Amino acid sequence: MSSRTSRGIAYERLPCEDIDTAFEGGLDNDITSRDTTYDEFPDRQRVEQSLLRKVDLRMSILVLIYILNYIDRNNAAAARLRGFEDDLHLEGQQFNTILSILYVGYTLMQVPSYIGRPSIYLPTCMAIWGFISVLTGHFLGAVCTRFFLGFVEAAFFPGALFLLSKWYKRRELGQRTAILSCGIMISNAFGSLLASAILDGMDGVMGYAAWRWLFYIEGSMTICVAICAIFILPDFPTTTTSCAWLTVEEQALAQLRMEEDVGVDDETECPKGAESGLKQALSDWKVWWLAMAMAILNCNAGLQFDCVIVALLPTLAVCNICGIFHVKVNYLLIPV
Repeated sequence: MSSRTSRGIAYERLPCEDIDTAFEGGLDNDITSRDTTYDEFPDRQRVEQSLLRKVDLRMSILVLIYILNYIDRNNAAAARLRGFEDDLHLEGQQFNTILSILYVGYTLMQVPSYIGRPSIYLPTCMAIWGFISVLTGHFLGAVCTRFFLGFVEAAFFPGALFLLSKWYKRRELGQRTAILSCGIMISNAFGSLLASAILDGMDGVMGYAAWRWLFYIEGSMTICVAICAIFILPDFPTTTTSCAWLTVEEQALAQLRMEEDVGVDDETECPKGAESGLKQALSDWKVWWLAMAMAILNCNAGLQFDCVIVALLPTLAVCNICGIFHVKVNYLLIPV
């Protein structure tokens, strides 16, 4: 409470007077801000529609990256259908170890994953996991490559969500995140079709088994898309050197939209940065509740038909007649 003087008598201001003054000042500032925004963007709706259309087109490559992310993650299960276990002399639980070790590296790196320039950071991680996928050759090599595959794949999803949050307002993020998540189901469909074609048509080509070609081709596809992503993915709205695809007006509006949405711009966001955000996340019960819900959801997904069919059906070797069984199994994985 502050003091004021009336007719020569000093007295303390009532709390309601301070609130009224603050409200009036805030209202005046809000009106002034709206007038300034209108002066800068008199045709804001048109500029904003053009901005979102351009950003949506560039962000759409994230869906393709996510599809390849899951294809490279699940190709070991498809490779099992054409001699992966026999050629690597796997016994007992070694194949299951190869599958599960990926999530060790994935869990270790998902939280501390740091994103620099998205147009460099995400494609680089993608190219590395594509290259690692190609290297799967024997048991120890497969364990190591699967571990580091999860190590670099972990950077993509949190990095993609972080990038989306720097371009879209909160009310726009739900739809974009849902579209990104559709990449999982798309990868289940087209990944199985691609695996069927490779396993059926590439066996013995250049002296390599079909399952090796599966890793070679899918890993090479990932690397090619990663190179393209370097030139397509945007950085942040404040990165002036990489926003040549936007007009000056659109870039200014992109920055203004984020300031309006969170009340602060990127340059003055939070002096403590990641440390403060991490403490807030760890102390928020809603974060732990959501993490538990996601864990239950993923455990349930792990028991679904499309996730266990590849692991179980290859044991029915008596059904592998004329080399057609593996193709039929992959067709069963397509969610139609």
